[in-house]
Amino acid sequence: MRHTSWKAAVLVAATLTGCGDDPVGTGADRCDAEPEVLTTASGVAFVRTPDACFADLPDWPYAPRYVEIDGLRQAYVDEGDGPVVLLLHGQPSWSYLYRHMIPGLVDEGYRVIAMDHLGMGRSDKPVDIEAYGYLGHHDRLAAFVDALALSDIHLFVQDWGSLIGLRYAGLNPDRFRRIAVGDGALPVIPAGVMPQPAVDDPDVIRDLANPFGLIPDQQPLYYDGCEPLGGGDTDFFAWMTYAMTARDFRPGEVLEALTWFPLSAEVEAAYDAPFPSRTYMAGVRTFPSLINELPGMNGDAWAGLTSFTRPFLTIWAANDPGNLGQCATQQALIDAVPGAEGMPHVRLEEASHFLQDDQGEVIAERLAVFFRPEPM
Repeated sequence: MRHTSWKAAVLVAATLTGCGDDPVGTGADRCDAEPEVLTTASGVAFVRTPDACFADLPDWPYAPRYVEIDGLRQAYVDEGDGPVVLLLHGQPSWSYLYRHMIPGLVDEGYRVIAMDHLGMGRSDKPVDIEAYGYLGHHDRLAAFVDALALSDIHLFVQDWGSLIGLRYAGLNPDRFRRIAVGDGALPVIPAGVMPQPAVDDPDVIRDLANPFGLIPDQQPLYYDGCEPLGGGDTDFFAWMTYAMTARDFRPGEVLEALTWFPLSAEVEAAYDAPFPSRTYMAGVRTFPSLINELPGMNGDAWAGLTSFTRPFLTIWAANDPGNLGQCATQQALIDAVPGAEGMPHVRLEEASHFLQDDQGEVIAERLAVFFRPEPM
């Protein structure tokens, strides 16, 4: 089921929702209520986070819109008018990560679309981990772009948003006017290679030590320039296991640990808002394990990306302790993509893995200039 195409039966429902539009129901008492499991016509069981869970989030005045793809709603915000800017988040975040970037880009005359991946944010959430796959996420993005008839896209991607978005861009380069990447990559892993062991008994809930608990609210320095200082690395298989099975896994704590600046309790709660109970968390739990679905998948996409001659920009965080934060990861994209030559690539101080939260206004300012059409 993981590699089922999502392209069939696309129904556009790009309308603003109100309190009466959600069949799950709304109201302050609904967020903590027992989840109602719904079923698509093809038999996929899913839940829909109640609107009440998203009430009064800090700096998030945006009403959701939806596209229905194979019976499951894909949520997004759509603000402003002008050239299209598409923002893709990673894991375990959602489009709330772009709250500091959307206003600045809208003010500069762009139409800004921030999509929630399946199982994340306000998108529907299949309850079975087998409903999620790398190709499934990619195919839903393709269906989403088709449904909204997007073209001449200005793209910004980060984390798993880059693995999904850069695959789509590499396979469909003519859809994109300019591309920017923050702490991301498009891994090309040979077929037959297993990057990580599979998590045993993935639906068994475990009491595991929190790998993020020792990182203080104000992050320590992890780099001296490009030289790692150590102390921030997390074994990826341990992260796969923790995300998939840990009883205490909360997205908000991950965002707090991997941002330079401390997050308020209200902002952490906003990152947790899509997941009022474990029933809603199959998608966010599964994402890290999708690394084992990459082998043999991205050769053609990489060939397309490394032939991309339109402008290509990297905006990196200077204090991301993971593999995606390394100078070598950023430089590999700069060296490989022709459109990266001569672009104002940067590593931002006081920014960690979720750089959109740390330096969103600065990133928006840079993107507004980068995305601006060249003088005729």
